[in-house]
Amino acid sequence: MKRAILLIDHGSRRAEANALLDEVADQVRKRAPEAIVEVAHMEIAEPDIAEGIDTCVKKGATRIIVHPFFLGPGRHSTEDIPAQVERAGERHPNVQIRISEPLGCHAAIIDAIFDRVSDADH
Repeated sequence: MKRAILLIDHGSRRAEANALLDEVADQVRKRAPEAIVEVAHMEIAEPDIAEGIDTCVKKGATRIIVHPFFLGPGRHSTEDIPAQVERAGERHPNVQIRISEPLGCHAAIIDAIFDRVSDADH
């Protein structure tokens, strides 16, 4: 089973905001070289979620883990993204698609907060 990780953010009109997700994907690829790692934006920017899923499938994915690159379980990560993923997944009935939890209160997020606070405190 070939696994893909599809990172999804909100999407922005600002190119530098969208580029952040590409940077995150590059780091994920380094840590999971065996996985297909792609990005998509929920709205505003390209590629959209359907295109992201299609790209994963074209690259051979038979299992896709969708990760909402959001902090909390708001409407986008609990309603909008799952609805778009479900619609896009209908075109690929033989591909298993799951959605992970958003970043939330993961210990690494708390560590990152302390790193950023420390950086600003100097």
